[in-house]
This record gives sequence, C-alpha cells and structure tokens, in this order.
Amino acid sequence: MLRAALIGLASTGKTTLFQLMTSAREGARTRGDTTIGISKVPDARLDRLTAMYNPRKRVPATVELTDLAQAAAAGGARALVDVANYKNADALVHVLRAFLDPSVPHPAGSIDPARDARVMEEELILADLGVVERRLERIEKDLKKNRSADLERERAVILLCKEALEDGRPLRGLDLQGDDLKRLRGFQFLSAKPLLLVVNLDESSLTSGPDAAAGLGRAAGLAGLDASIAAPAGGATAAVAVCAKIELEISQLDPGDAAAFMADLGLRESGLDRVIRASYDLLGYMSFFTVGEDECRAWSIPRGTTAQTAAGEIHTDIARGFIRAEVVAYDALVARGSMAACRDHGEVRLEGKDYVVQDADIVNFRFAT
Repeated sequence: MLRAALIGLASTGKTTLFQLMTSAREGARTRGDTTIGISKVPDARLDRLTAMYNPRKRVPATVELTDLAQAAAAGGARALVDVANYKNADALVHVLRAFLDPSVPHPAGSIDPARDARVMEEELILADLGVVERRLERIEKDLKKNRSADLERERAVILLCKEALEDGRPLRGLDLQGDDLKRLRGFQFLSAKPLLLVVNLDESSLTSGPDAAAGLGRAAGLAGLDASIAAPAGGATAAVAVCAKIELEISQLDPGDAAAFMADLGLRESGLDRVIRASYDLLGYMSFFTVGEDECRAWSIPRGTTAQTAAGEIHTDIARGFIRAEVVAYDALVARGSMAACRDHGEVRLEGKDYVVQDADIVNFRFAT
C-alpha cells in the first residue's frame, strides 16, 4: 500500500483535509500523536468494470495517510524525524494556507503560501543535514579501522548529499541511480521524498462555471509555487489546489446533491479526489485490475513492474508458483463487452514472468500450488 504523510504549519486546514480524505472519524487509528487513515483512489475504469461484472465486492486502490497533530507545536519538520510513520512514508503532502479567515490567525501573521513552502522545505533540509553529518562522523571512524571500497563510495555519496543540503537544495533533486540510490534508502531522508504541495484556497478563488478547474490551477500559480518551489525541487514535486470549505460542504451532501453542486461549480471531481490521485501519480504508480463475479479490484504497482512481481501484490504464493499471466487491455475488454469475446478476437494474451504490466491491464494469473 502507498503511504503518504501530511505536513503543514498550524491553521492550514491540514487535519480537516485529512479527516475529509480518509473519513477519519469512521475508521482511523491513532499511534501516539499520529492519526492514520485510508483514502480510496478514484478510478472511473474500476467503476466501468464493476458495472460490467456486478461483483459482490468492489475494491479500489488505496493510499494510507498519516497526520501528525502536534508537528507545528513540536518544531516543524524536526519533530518528524523520529516519527516512524513519517520517515517510512513514500511521499509528503504539504498543506499550504491560501485562505483568509480573521478568526483563525496565521502563525506568521500573514498569508503567503510560497513563504510557508520554503520554511517547511528548509526544515526538511536541516533535519536531513543532521542525519548526514552524524553518518559522516560514523563513516570516518569506520574508515580508520578498516578501509573498504564500499564504505569509500558511501562517503562520496553522503558528501554529495551534504553539499546539496548546505546549498539549500532538497535531496529529491539529486540525480542518483543504481547502487548509489540504494545506499540512501535506509536513511529515509525527508527532503528526498516526493513532495505534493496542496494549496488550500478561499471560496472566492473558485469561479463557478466551466472555467472553475482552470481557476484552481491559476490560483496555485498565483501563490508563487511554480517559480519559487516546484521548479527548483526537481521532477519529484507537484502542486494541486483545493478549497477545504467547499470540500466540507460537499462531504455533507448525499451523492446526487454533491454531483449537482460540483457541476454548478464547474468541477468534474472533488478537490480531495485530485489530491489522492496526484499523490498516486507523483509516486509513479499505476493500477492493474482483476475482475470477476466475486470481486473487481484495482492493484497498485510502480510503473515498470513485471508480471511475476505484480502477482506478488495479490499473494506471495501466486508469485512463487507463477506459470503465466492472461492479459487483456482495458479498452479491448470494454469495447468487446466480455472476456469471451476478447478471446474470440485473439485479444487475450499469455505473458511470461518478465512481461511488464501496463496501466489498466486486466490480468488473471495462472500459478502452481
């Protein structure tokens, strides 16, 4: 399961967004100061497959979200370093305040999303710099006892990280590959994690009608994020805008009224769905599907995953006993209307363990027990 952690200063709407995205009041669990909930990844393709098969169960892909209630009071990102759920997160979701509300003062005294993004990024960098400096001290001591090529290479990579951090550059912007990248994984550097910036807008920022969605994009750009934050951070950064006040109103409506309300605003999907989908896309994940009368399900895998590895997402026994995968493209199945029709037209393929699963593939794994 994908894991994302919400960060942000006080009074940004972070915890409200977490509760809306996860229905936290219904099924969240708490560990110390952290609250953990599950968000379902919206996918119209799974909806279509469910309508075709009418299964007993519909299971979407999910993202696990973590919210640290006391982060701001305990010192920003430095408080996150010792929180396992944050260090182990696949991505960070930074909620930035862009709404005005005199009854809820901003801790810094003014509304400036770009400034707040820089402040948190600096905290992440400082937290990682402390880890790097401690590791370098340990390496130097070890090298005096026993010099090795592997340890020398680790020192070179860590020094590269130190240089970037001292220059104020997050580690997610470094172009590290292969073994060098593997050397850093155990440290779980916070500034190396993909970063999604969520701009929490005023209701007035929403323009009713067909231009509303474009208005959200313009609002995020006006916050100064594209120029001062997203570009320097490299390709592992993205931004999306929401309006928590509107999202709260939508969450309290029944599905029919919620759809009508969104249509009046000119929005095709809720902001919360956009945040969840953006988190999913930022990490380079995709979905393949298993279908049938019992269950239609979306499975999360990184792009480039082979068939045998994808089988392991369902069960390790399936990967271990993998024989072959029956694969049909989503578009072909929807166009033909049934798996039998796809077989008649030669559109069901038998693939081996090294086949790279494609986004929206419908897969049935054959395996030996």
